[in-house]
Amino acid sequence: MKKLFAIIITMSVSTWTMAQCSICTKTAGQIGEEAGRGFNAGILYLAAMPFGIASYIAYKWWKNEKG
Repeated sequence: MKKLFAIIITMSVSTWTMAQCSICTKTAGQIGEEAGRGFNAGILYLAAMPFGIASYIAYKWWKNEKG
């Protein structure tokens, strides 16, 4: 239960972060507020898969080392 709670908190906190590079910030500012939110969501969506894969590999590695 604690693991599930930790996963849920981690996932929800990561969606609150809206960091952008300077080029993305300028582009989002030019296209308007509503489209900018969609742009941010797209960035988070594209970043989720590599982080998910890296997390899965790290977890499997950790489980293998743990024994």
